[in-house]
Amino acid sequence: MARNPLTDPEWAPELANTIERVVGLIRTTATDRAVAVVRALVFGIVISITVLTTVTLAVILSTKFLQTLFEIFTDADTAVWLSYVVMASLLFLAGVICMHQRRPKDLAL
Repeated sequence: MARNPLTDPEWAPELANTIERVVGLIRTTATDRAVAVVRALVFGIVISITVLTTVTLAVILSTKFLQTLFEIFTDADTAVWLSYVVMASLLFLAGVICMHQRRPKDLAL
């Protein structure tokens, strides 16, 4: 049997609780998920830029370190191209390893 809101003293608090529960459910399902997706996207972009910058600076630092190391044994000009050859070889080897691992081994061509 339906209750009459004019004679029921509990009608207003129950209605307010119901509205609060429904709004909270909608907020939880829509807003919180959207915030989580946006945070993941922003953190992913920041981490990607940081990793890219770190790798670039690590390659530059490694090349300079190799130049300094090779200058002990040879002259400055030879140390420069020798460090370039060593770094290029290391990066080429890393690329070959990554290309080798890019496909699952169970694919038959």
